[in-house]
Amino acid sequence: MKLALLFTALVSASLHAAPALILHHGKVITVDKNFRIAEAIAIEADGRISAVGTNDEVLATKGADSQMVDLGGKAVLPGLMDSHVHPGAAMTEFDHEIPTMETIADVLAYLSDRVKVSKPGDLISVRQIFITRLEEKRYPTRAELDHIAPNNPVVFSTGPDSMLNSLALKLGGYSRDYKVPAGSAGKMEVDANGEPTGLLRSLSHNVKAPTSAKSATAEDTYRRTVELFHDYNAVGLTTVADRDSSLKQCELYQKMHTKGDLTVRMRPSPGIPSMSLWPACEKAIDEVIQHPLTKEDPMLQIIGTKVYLDGGMLTGSAWMIEPWGISEAYGINDPQYRGVQKITPERLKQLVEKVTAAGLQFTAHSVGDAAVQLLIDTYEAVDGQNPGSVRAARSSVTHCNFMHPDSIAKAAKLGVCIDLQPIWLHMDGRTLTGHFGEARMQRFQPLRACFDQKVIAGGGSDHMQKIGSFRSINPYNPWLGIWTSITRKARKLDKPVHIENALTREEALRLYTSNNAFLLKAEKNTGSLEPGKLADIILVDRDPLTCPIDDLIQTQVLKTWLGGKVVFEKK
Repeated sequence: MKLALLFTALVSASLHAAPALILHHGKVITVDKNFRIAEAIAIEADGRISAVGTNDEVLATKGADSQMVDLGGKAVLPGLMDSHVHPGAAMTEFDHEIPTMETIADVLAYLSDRVKVSKPGDLISVRQIFITRLEEKRYPTRAELDHIAPNNPVVFSTGPDSMLNSLALKLGGYSRDYKVPAGSAGKMEVDANGEPTGLLRSLSHNVKAPTSAKSATAEDTYRRTVELFHDYNAVGLTTVADRDSSLKQCELYQKMHTKGDLTVRMRPSPGIPSMSLWPACEKAIDEVIQHPLTKEDPMLQIIGTKVYLDGGMLTGSAWMIEPWGISEAYGINDPQYRGVQKITPERLKQLVEKVTAAGLQFTAHSVGDAAVQLLIDTYEAVDGQNPGSVRAARSSVTHCNFMHPDSIAKAAKLGVCIDLQPIWLHMDGRTLTGHFGEARMQRFQPLRACFDQKVIAGGGSDHMQKIGSFRSINPYNPWLGIWTSITRKARKLDKPVHIENALTREEALRLYTSNNAFLLKAEKNTGSLEPGKLADIILVDRDPLTCPIDDLIQTQVLKTWLGGKVVFEKK
């Protein structure tokens, strides 16, 4: 019997070649089920982890050709994941650099500079400069835009909402007689005399005018996207989800993958035109369902679809259970205004049924608590018809900033996942607290309740513009997001935003690793450091579990491995 066991052990050893790489004498934060801490890790030539354990255990597996890396006591952990990015952000500054704008004066100075380098009649525009982040906490007025650009149409856009100057209103056909198109949830704000103020809510502006901005070629887009992904690697990101992607964008990722230039694992969710006539909407979903990239693949896989259920929290159009309240900052003068609902309940149910039946992840941009409530109630109705389908498809809520306690309980029961951006608390908590007050802000990003009730929440950034992890809109530095979820600290605010909703350090790391792996249908291969999984690993300059909490933001990634291959090394 003993001889048989010895023979089996020898055969087993002979079938497994010695590891190609061993990282040893470090602190290996595995983020496995038990959050085990090890000392060393071995990686096979195929990029998968073969052993995790003590130095003695792992070093015993080394062979003559094994590459050895002494970690010198430093910490390694799984590659971080961002559940929500928009890689088109790489092209924002293709024409020119856009400065950081923190005041109305900054905005007007930037637009004035653009007027100087444009011809009369050229469209001048700026996007994603959120009023919650401006010192004055308001839109530039139509009159202010007229003053700096009397001969150019100007559009100041904050996402779904825009402020236009007089020439832009004229070119777009926005007069006192303008009627919002049937089926649109948008709104044109007017003053006491019925004249447009310039503010359009959830209306895609129809300003047709030339622009002096140069156009990018396909090669330009490819090059800058590669550059962005390398910067993702530099802050520890090894997997990202492109929310509201397109099948054309997926072709770009496929090309990068084929050429060996894709340095992050990509999980796209193509956008669907949710309020088109149903045949067109169904056709768009079928094109996603039938796409070859929906096949399981750890490097590049379409995981689902995305739609927009409401407007924006930062722009005053998120759909809330209670009225927003009168606000000069947001331009709200209707005391009953609750935000913008973009999809009818009937259409939402059609969409969820179609996508979920195919086993794909449905998600909807749902910022306000009313939008979150409707989406989760819709999941409940669909799951009632086909029990377990919502959980199996990893059905999700995107943003999920305000959550009623009932919605959290239902999400837990149904297995609904949450794609949430802690960075918004840090960037916008001051303005939101000032507007909504302490009581309503208790529902803002209630991560503690989600974790306590076993709702899988994943951390993201909603990166929209610029390359640079701190200068981007929104900042995609995951260490800032991790720190924010632990401290609940908002910039320029002297106390945390409901500290009872904070996470522990371990939970915050799960937010960007194992939880995101589950949310993004990648947990078989990534999200933790365990034998058999892909060696997506980062080496950092401090211990994220024990360093002074406010030093966590400054964490530097020293090296990033993707499937055992180095994709970033700090010089």
